[in-house]
Amino acid sequence: MGRSQETFSKKEVRNKKEKKKRDKREKREAKRDQETSGKLSDMIMYVDHMGNLTSSPPDPTKKKEIKLESIEIGVPKSSDLADIDPIRKGVVTFFNNEKGYGFIKDSETQESVFVHINNTLEEIKENNLVIFEVEMGQKGPTAVNVKMNR
Repeated sequence: MGRSQETFSKKEVRNKKEKKKRDKREKREAKRDQETSGKLSDMIMYVDHMGNLTSSPPDPTKKKEIKLESIEIGVPKSSDLADIDPIRKGVVTFFNNEKGYGFIKDSETQESVFVHINNTLEEIKENNLVIFEVEMGQKGPTAVNVKMNR
């Protein structure tokens, strides 16, 4: 009888293909078993009174009644924003006299507001306490009518 024409590398390739098919079949069967065994009750999660996810239902005694009118979604109306005083106080955090601009940190909101030298009524320097008004500029809020706080 003659020798087999199948070499070692051909056997390796064939064994790898068979192993791959076997693994794929096993995965398919495991997934099928998992789908049939998975119950809806196993997949349900609850949110407790603190907002954490739990597997047990919430305690009905800790339930709070919330009025739908009290829930606000979105940006506050501009009438609510109009109550803010237009004259603000702040500290000059940076100012470059050569280039003519700087930034003021608002003492109430802690926001950084851009200021240009053309919008100052007096000469200002870094770390000065100033009074200013805020207007919307091309790139955001800009301080105008800036003067020293005395």
